Amino acid sequence: MQSLKRYWKTYVLGFALLLTLFVMAESGFQVKAFAQDRYAELQNFSKVLNLIQQYYVQETDTKKLVYGAIKGMLRELDPHTNFMPPEMFKDFETETSGEFGGLGIEIAIQNGILTIISPIEDAPAWQAGIKPGDKVIAVNGTSTKGLSLVEASQLMRGKRGTKAVLRVVREGEEKPREIAVTRGSVKIRSVKYTDLGEGFAYIRVTSFIENTSKDLKNTIEKHIKDKGQLAGLMLDLRKNPGGLLDQAIKVSDMFLKDGTIVSTIGRDKKDKEVAVATRKGQFTQFPIVILVNEYTASASEIVSGALQDNKRALIVGQRTFGKGSVQSVIKLGDGSGLKLTVARYYTPSGVSIQAEGIHPDIEIEEVDADAFQKALIKSATTREGDIAGHLKGDRERAAEKLDVKKGSEEGALAWWKDVGSKKDEKLSPRDKLFRADYQAYQAFSYLKAWDTMKALTR
Repeated sequence: MQSLKRYWKTYVLGFALLLTLFVMAESGFQVKAFAQDRYAELQNFSKVLNLIQQYYVQETDTKKLVYGAIKGMLRELDPHTNFMPPEMFKDFETETSGEFGGLGIEIAIQNGILTIISPIEDAPAWQAGIKPGDKVIAVNGTSTKGLSLVEASQLMRGKRGTKAVLRVVREGEEKPREIAVTRGSVKIRSVKYTDLGEGFAYIRVTSFIENTSKDLKNTIEKHIKDKGQLAGLMLDLRKNPGGLLDQAIKVSDMFLKDGTIVSTIGRDKKDKEVAVATRKGQFTQFPIVILVNEYTASASEIVSGALQDNKRALIVGQRTFGKGSVQSVIKLGDGSGLKLTVARYYTPSGVSIQAEGIHPDIEIEEVDADAFQKALIKSATTREGDIAGHLKGDRERAAEKLDVKKGSEEGALAWWKDVGSKKDEKLSPRDKLFRADYQAYQAFSYLKAWDTMKALTR
């Protein structure tokens, strides 16, 4: 009986061990099968490469073939995932530091066409007349059709002082035009300031580079020191193609007391990273109006979304570009680099920016100076409110509590007639800005009427 028990015990243990080994073998078989499939795919690549090296009609550069294969593989993904050979990766690293050589443009592939998102202000392309939305169909006679962003960028690069002739299709024009741009040194000044008087400030952020948050902070502090206060800030992010994520977070943080700034979610939905305000915001008291348009992208959309969702700023203008994907940059062993899309951005309210953009609280179309004048003249058309002794509405009664002389329709027309007849050198920086920029002029009216608007929404 004892021997039978020992036999049974041994049998059970043996069966359990066999079952464990079977499960492990089964699991190992699955892993092995997966590895074999992957190996078989790589074997094909290796075989093709070997055949080219042995039998192609002329000698080939193996590195060039491998780089080409990597580019082809990434072309199956999204336009923002790119491979950069060593020399191109070196240029990429210098761009985020604020000074580099080239044309000075931000580009994207839209519907398969190379498109200018924004020329950097004061850079060669900007000075040559390149505009946001221009479709680049050729560079120096070479078609851009089918090129990746990296290939298009490489096509535009060259030695300082040389010319790149861009053949562009511009909206509203029947024929393409050719614009010659002389390559030069591009030094980005990302923060530009204009005093609007009465304590108000206009600050344009052209891109988010390494020193943007520091420069913005210094500019605001200088305004407060010089003027004694900051009654309100107009933050212009139009045509801002974005840049560094950490700078967008720092800029948002300086205006917030608390709250979420942005979330990033990768392939695994559980892998969520949330950036929150540090409660160290230095500038949380004054009103902010943010100007955006269809060329406001990436990092500038993060700032707009963070301040909009946290009820910290009023967003004015047009719906933004909708570039809401996160790229990680990986330096590879041979000095080349991989820019890989790894996640999506989400606003504090949980909305994905990707392909959706930020919707403004108040839509204002962009118009040229002539249309601006016509709009002001049209706004002076007689209405019920223009008749002496008319019964006043709620908004009119609330507006009377504010000094909005130039925000009124009659004031706007009178201002235009006065400013429109003067030469540039006789205009204040504010009037120069507003004469050429209808959106900024309207946004300033909303900024000055901040308290009234706040009261009307209660």
